[in-house]
Amino acid sequence: MSIHDFESLSGLGRTDRLQARLAAAKRAFTTRNVDLSAAVRMVRAGRRPEAGDLILARVTQLGQHRRIENVHGRRGDLYVGDEIIVAYGNRYAPDQFEAYVPEDLGPCHLVAGGGVAARVTARHAAIKPATQIEVIGALVEADGRPLNLSRFAIASASRLHPGRVIAVVGSSMNAGKTTTVAGLVHGLTRAGFKVGAAKLTGTGSGGDLWSMRDAGAALAVDFTDAGHASTFGVAEEELGRITQALLTRLAEAEADIAVVEIADGLLQQETAQLVERGHRNGWFDGFVFAAGDAMGAAFGCQWLAQRGITPLAVSGLLSASPLASREAERTSGIAIATLADLRDPVAAARIAFSDPARRVAA
Repeated sequence: MSIHDFESLSGLGRTDRLQARLAAAKRAFTTRNVDLSAAVRMVRAGRRPEAGDLILARVTQLGQHRRIENVHGRRGDLYVGDEIIVAYGNRYAPDQFEAYVPEDLGPCHLVAGGGVAARVTARHAAIKPATQIEVIGALVEADGRPLNLSRFAIASASRLHPGRVIAVVGSSMNAGKTTTVAGLVHGLTRAGFKVGAAKLTGTGSGGDLWSMRDAGAALAVDFTDAGHASTFGVAEEELGRITQALLTRLAEAEADIAVVEIADGLLQQETAQLVERGHRNGWFDGFVFAAGDAMGAAFGCQWLAQRGITPLAVSGLLSASPLASREAERTSGIAIATLADLRDPVAAARIAFSDPARRVAA
């Protein structure tokens, strides 16, 4: 804001001044479901933040994230001095940062371009230091409660499920899960199904949602719609609530089939918990496993087999390489699906509706 802007606000009440300031700030994707009019004041001290709490912060030094994704999905440039509206959350990203919600409202970091604030404890050697921010204030409602994403989460009371749910899991952060989801959504849509899509876990960002929608999903939702900026550190029971809420939302939209992504790799705690719980409770009718290489495919399929799960197919980055695909198929015993297979309506339907045992490679 300019000095003239501040002068024009001098006659307004405290809440009106706050609302004007929030309207001028750069608002991140993670906060898109929040009604900011519920914020009546800011707290600057004496409160321990929790995951999902919204803050108004100022950029003090640019680092890895030099852009912020707004509520419409546009990534806008950041400048030192910019005021941004983001949400606290933990970050699990082996290729970027390990970061946690701080214990105070002191300076911290922008650890994801979608708008996640946390304090970095470790980073990948190839990644720049995190963009630094200072907290101007935590947003507070009229009753004194912090303005939190959870207050605007979709409900899951009806516990409806789409007719069939296919979960895409992977060996690591960048194994090709999102591309696999988009390919399968596109192929099933071309086959005539009304396809819903969801990202059940991860770090808040619109990129995966836009990919699902571009592929033809009738509706795409993610964990931010269930009230979380990130799912790293979320308890197992809450992971189940998120899953039920998102599957219910897709069922309410009358999706014939849902394709859902579980972020990161099988060694990540929340991923492992959700795969095991979802399989045990019958939430997922089948799994497609995405891997970056043959070794990852072999280990992942073995890990799943130990839990009674036979993937419908193996896909991901390795499927771009015929040699890696042959190695993976030989060592895992599971047929490989290329991106072209996933996008093909006949092949996609065959994968999604097959008996896992019959997808085992000869």
